Amino acid sequence: MAYLRQYWWKFLSVLILFYVFVAGLINSVPRLPILNETIRNSFYHPPLWIAMMTLLLLSAVFSIRFLSKGKMLDDLWAIEFANTAILFGVLGCITGSVWAYFAWGDFWPNDPKTNGVAVGMLLYVAYFILRASFEDELRRARVSAIYNIFAFAMFIPLIMILPRLTDSLHPGNGGNPGFNQYDQDKSITMIIRPAFIGFTMLGLWITQLRFRTRRIEIVLDDQQVNEKISQTCISNE
Repeated sequence: MAYLRQYWWKFLSVLILFYVFVAGLINSVPRLPILNETIRNSFYHPPLWIAMMTLLLLSAVFSIRFLSKGKMLDDLWAIEFANTAILFGVLGCITGSVWAYFAWGDFWPNDPKTNGVAVGMLLYVAYFILRASFEDELRRARVSAIYNIFAFAMFIPLIMILPRLTDSLHPGNGGNPGFNQYDQDKSITMIIRPAFIGFTMLGLWITQLRFRTRRIEIVLDDQQVNEKISQTCISNE
């Protein structure tokens, strides 16, 4: 029972996603012009992006915590949340490209939102490169934390604000009606809303596993370094 109380949210995420994947494929959906059966992608593509943005927000929060408290574990949480977020972003790009091909006839249309996503993803690729360029752990953590906050502050306008100020194929942007006109149908809401929760919980789960694995690797690396130092001291004696 103690195990269930501790990991209940993991079991719940598995159940939710199992329901989303099965119901998303076999449940009936509204027949809408252009979208037709591709509307089923709404159960996967938007939830992946919502989960990604939640994880990026948490990454930025932990970067802020690191700068205010100086705890290295906060920096570790920040990078692992960003890693998982980019994984979800890649999956979101794949599902979005498939959807775009069948809805608009192009895997990557010249659209402000898709282009903004590409720029935003590159911002975080630069974040990973920046971290790899420093050998000093404290300096790496400080510089990358500042950059991470900056990247998140740029990412949100790129995908949430700028597309609304110009012509865009995406619903709710460039004068197009919002997607909420489609999700009023219960056949959509009964799947897409749990999907938002399920994918976000999955992202938290993956990040937790990555954090624990990375923490063990750091401890093992420190032990190896200490052993080498001890062996060197003994040999010198």
